[in-house]
Amino acid sequence: MSTRRISDAWLPTPWGDFRAIAFRDAAGNEHLALCVGLNEETENFDGEDPVLVRLHSECLTGDLFGSRRCDCQEQLHTALELVQTSGRGAVVYLRGHEGRGIGLAAKISAYRLQETGLDTYDANEALGLPADGREFASAAEVLSLLGIRNVQLVSNNPRKAAALQENGIHIVERVPALSEPTEHNERYLRTKQARGGHTFENLSATKSG
Repeated sequence: MSTRRISDAWLPTPWGDFRAIAFRDAAGNEHLALCVGLNEETENFDGEDPVLVRLHSECLTGDLFGSRRCDCQEQLHTALELVQTSGRGAVVYLRGHEGRGIGLAAKISAYRLQETGLDTYDANEALGLPADGREFASAAEVLSLLGIRNVQLVSNNPRKAAALQENGIHIVERVPALSEPTEHNERYLRTKQARGGHTFENLSATKSG
């Protein structure tokens, strides 16, 4: 296993207290798991019972600055609340996933192309970059290192579920990560629905762009 557990500490947040555990993968990306309900002695999740998990791809513009171009901040905050409410779960913050893996500066360039009419996938490809360059093998290793084998996955993205399954993590259930569409991100959400296979229970299958 190429991902390593590096350090941990308590992290008090507006949603409650989490055990924050840092990991480093083979590419040097540092990921952070915010956990609730760990065994206090092993600092792992015990047993075979499913654990509520959100794999959250890094999004500086959304998570930190609250960009309305996406729904990332809302999904992150909702997941933190869900995990605290459940009393047993983890939000895994995945670094190196900015712009679906193309990086911050390239994502801003892609935004500029979207302003000319390209959708979020075509804009990435117009820059000579993958429409979605993320990998989730490291995320599966993080879960394994936490003792998690069975997952209730908070996600609208079937690709995440498939990637975890391929890497030995059993998906017991996929829990919708709902957010309220806005005038700024509705086209983005519909594009993910139409081209990425994302499921949005509060968004019809029409008007994709």
